[in-house]
Amino acid sequence: MKKVCLLLVAALGFTLLVSGHALAGNKKIMSTRAAKVAAERAIVESIYGLKIRATEQVQDMVAASFEGKTETKTEAQVTGIKIEEVTYDEEKDVAKATASVVLDTFTNIDGIEMNLGGKVFRRVGFATSTPAQAGPLKAMRAAEVDAYKQLAKTIVGFTLESQTTVENFMLTSDVIKTKVLATMYLAELADYGWDEKGDAFVKLRLNTRDIGQILGQAVVGAEEFIEVEGMGAEKDDYSQAAKSGKK
Repeated sequence: MKKVCLLLVAALGFTLLVSGHALAGNKKIMSTRAAKVAAERAIVESIYGLKIRATEQVQDMVAASFEGKTETKTEAQVTGIKIEEVTYDEEKDVAKATASVVLDTFTNIDGIEMNLGGKVFRRVGFATSTPAQAGPLKAMRAAEVDAYKQLAKTIVGFTLESQTTVENFMLTSDVIKTKVLATMYLAELADYGWDEKGDAFVKLRLNTRDIGQILGQAVVGAEEFIEVEGMGAEKDDYSQAAKSGKK
């Protein structure tokens, strides 16, 4: 009888052990691995660069008519990126990875060979396996892309087109369009986070010495860094406002 009880206890212990492993699952692994990939992309975009295409349009001075679109693309053969730290929030199923790279000489996205003298670049990436938790992370990525666009507009410049028609002393049509087509690299992460309403922000900056390399000429009379802030939203309440404005 004692032997049977011992066998039952052993069997129960094995069952609990298997159940515990089953509950652990692969969600954490998937989220952390995805965060690492996101951090690696951030490093590539920062150092090797990315191409940006963006347009904005406002019609008849009404914000509800505003249309903005930004697209980015990057590709590079990369070595030397290290994942320094990975944290995981089990309750929210959100992983954060910090990646870094030390660079001497490398060739950027425009095929230009650059020497950074062993400078260290560090970026972060977020990911989740739970779709319901993806909203804030999408907002963060949107803010990051917006920050790159702001950098391009500030440093490289943009094209602005405006057409206005006045009839009988009354404005009948007014259209403003901006276009950005640029390549950005060497951007550093200055700050990031979410405000009290959940909107994300990302601050990117460029050293004026690096700006000179991008423009092909020295930058005179500027601050040591040029910093911009990009914004990203989780909720699309603008579309509803725009629809209401058109009724």
